[in-house]
This record gives sequence, structure tokens and C-alpha cells, in this order.
Amino acid sequence: MFAYLEENLVYKSPSMLILDLGGIGYEVHITQHTYEQIKDLDRAKLFIHMQIREDAWVLYGFAQEPERISFRHLLSIGGVGSATARMVLSALKPEELARTVATEDHRSLEKVKGIGAKTAKRIVLELKGKLLAATGSSDSGGNVSNTNAEDALNALIQLGIHRNLAEGALKKLKDPNALSVEEIVKHVLKGL
Repeated sequence: MFAYLEENLVYKSPSMLILDLGGIGYEVHITQHTYEQIKDLDRAKLFIHMQIREDAWVLYGFAQEPERISFRHLLSIGGVGSATARMVLSALKPEELARTVATEDHRSLEKVKGIGAKTAKRIVLELKGKLLAATGSSDSGGNVSNTNAEDALNALIQLGIHRNLAEGALKKLKDPNALSVEEIVKHVLKGL
């Protein structure tokens, strides 16, 4: 729903901030790495992930797009919720997480508060090969460079479709990037 929010920061803490948008204060949960990047700013642009739950609508903000992508990948793993994903991304930068997963270094993940051996191994197993492309950019401006297929995958996940099922359906399309994001989503939903 929100790609990003850019406005004045009314309140900042290492885990949460409040953005003032036209007289409305938006509470946004952040990671330690995002806090380090915005702590001295009066105004910031945050890439937003909105999570709609039965009891609340929660906004998560990230100073850079690779961090948001990593957050979404972590959420796609069974047993990893938003609190755990934030803890991982507060302990490891997206590039560090990508390297940890690529080298299958689950011991580094176990050092993160709340991550046990089983969850660390599941993170490594399920994210292997998915994070390097997403976090390879060192662009701190946060320019989005996703392909239509990646955008469609994210949209399908947001619709509640399991990542593995969505990825399998996308692989069946001949050239998904030749289609618009909406067309890709429609084709995948028809095939499910």
C-alpha cells in the first residue's frame, strides 16, 4: 500500500519513530541500522512495509530498500515474525545477512537474540540464493530496481500466497518481465 513515506520526524528511538504527515502522526517501527542512519535527521524518507493483522495495522520503516527486501524475505519463512525479522536486521546489515546465508553460517544467526539453532538453519535453507541479488546494491539512495517478476512476487506474498508456491507459478511463465506486474499477478492467480 505504501512504497515510502517522507516527512518530518517528530519522535525517534532505536526501535520506533513518529512521522508527521500533514498533521497526522504515523508510528513506524524501525531496526537499529535504520535508526543509526536517521538519528541526526529532522526529515527522512523511509521505505515502508505495512502489516495488517486482526488487531492492528503496523508500519515498518527502512532507510534503504535492500533492508526492506530482506525483511520481507525473512517474513516469508515459517516461524519468523516481524519482531524476529527486526531483531535479525538490527544485528546484521542486509549485506551481512546475505553473506551469512550464502556461506551457510547459521552460527552467526544463532547469536541474534531470539534465534535458536532450528530457526537459524531454516533461515539459511529458505533464503539461500535469494538475498544476494536483493542486497547487492550499495545504493544508499534507495532506488528501486526490481524487475516486474520480483514486484509481482512481493505482491503475491502480500496477498498471502506462500513464497514457494508463488515462485513456482512465476517459473511457469515464459517471460514474466515482458508483462506488467498486474498481468503477472493475474496469470499466477488464475493458475493457482
